[in-house]
Amino acid sequence: MPQFDIKEANRLIQERRSIYPNMYSEEVVDDTIINQMLENANWAPTHRLTEPWRFVVFKGAGLKSLAKFQSELYRELSEKAGTFDETKFNKLASKPLLASHIIAIAMKRDPKLSVPEVEEVAAVAAAVQNMYLTATAYGIGCYWGSGGITYKKEANEFFGLGEEDQLLGFLYVGKPKSDKWPQGRRKPIADKVTWVES
Repeated sequence: MPQFDIKEANRLIQERRSIYPNMYSEEVVDDTIINQMLENANWAPTHRLTEPWRFVVFKGAGLKSLAKFQSELYRELSEKAGTFDETKFNKLASKPLLASHIIAIAMKRDPKLSVPEVEEVAAVAAAVQNMYLTATAYGIGCYWGSGGITYKKEANEFFGLGEEDQLLGFLYVGKPKSDKWPQGRRKPIADKVTWVES
């Protein structure tokens, strides 16, 4: 049976935070850390071993490609709908450039298997949590964003996804500017649990 330092494992989980892109330095995260995050994502729980998570990693000039694609897709879709917002367009065109890496998060569906979609989404979320925890262990900042073009089927092809697949957001990754780690905010677990003993 594996042996672990339980106190350190508990501390790691409780110290996980969302560190936002405007809190990143310009220092580039080493690809070995990104690869370890992805490897650990691959060990998330998955019903019937479907392993539905799919990731596309953007770095360097790839961040500019992502920024251009998502801002232009937003322009196209919002102009058709009559909802174009110049501020939102500019944010989509510039925000990716604040990160060292961005990992697009997607769910790949196998139509031949009868696994409920919600269980596949949960598996992908568990994989993202594994990446968050790995980044925390390295002192690296992460933020899972789901705005912009997330959930737009028109984006699927750019990320190598089929019609039945789903883009679930973007994990922004960067080295924090400050050594000060944000404080956590959680209400007591006792307020959220009911024990049934008879």
